[in-house]
Amino acid sequence: MKRLLTVCFLVFGLCASALAAEKKTLTVGVTPFPHADIMKAAEPVLAKEGYALELKEFNDYVQPNLALAGGHLDANFFQHIPYLENMNAEKKLNLAWVAKVHIEPLGLYSRKVKSLDELKKGDRIALPNDPTNEARALRLLEAHKLISVKPGELVTVLDITENPRALEFIELEAAQLPRTLGDVRAAVINTNFAAEAGLVPSRDAVIIEGADSPYANVVVVRGSDADSPAVKALIRAVQSPEVKAFIEKDLIPRGIVPAF
Repeated sequence: MKRLLTVCFLVFGLCASALAAEKKTLTVGVTPFPHADIMKAAEPVLAKEGYALELKEFNDYVQPNLALAGGHLDANFFQHIPYLENMNAEKKLNLAWVAKVHIEPLGLYSRKVKSLDELKKGDRIALPNDPTNEARALRLLEAHKLISVKPGELVTVLDITENPRALEFIELEAAQLPRTLGDVRAAVINTNFAAEAGLVPSRDAVIIEGADSPYANVVVVRGSDADSPAVKALIRAVQSPEVKAFIEKDLIPRGIVPAF
């Protein structure tokens, strides 16, 4: 009898393991636009490989990495490589990017001016306050000769060496920047947050990064999972012809370009 029970438990265990193995769902953390939209375009491709997709939306740039590191997500998709590298160093995370997907050019937006020539002495300019995007914003303004900044990667407003128009810089959470446009002369805004606010980069940006921007948005996983079959399937899905066609048709008009 004991032997029979043992055999039954072994068979049940094998069946349970088989069921667990068959249940292949990837939970991916995303910010709403365009990351959720791109992942939804990748979902049918992923399904053909035998994986279901579950999306969890975030509205900030910190929690998706912490949730991934804590095992609550299988991957995330919201950030560029310099931001990831800074977060890994700052939070002591072991996260790795596995696929470049698209580029969201950073732009300067305003409800009060149409060109840089209209900026006046002492005007207030809002910037994203996370280290990589603040540095990126400052380099955009420097490229258009509004300011000069010290050499270095993670520069801040304290590293401005020349500011001929005495512009005043206000550092805020990236997601809040579109809401400041009524209170400041202009704001440097990430494309995803600009689009959520109804701004079209190609139409509304006073100045914008070129398509050669090094800030490609990437799919990120835990370092230990980078070579897993599920992650490889996710990479193939997000870099598939179907996803590229979606970006080219629906997102290029909104200022977003493919990075693969």
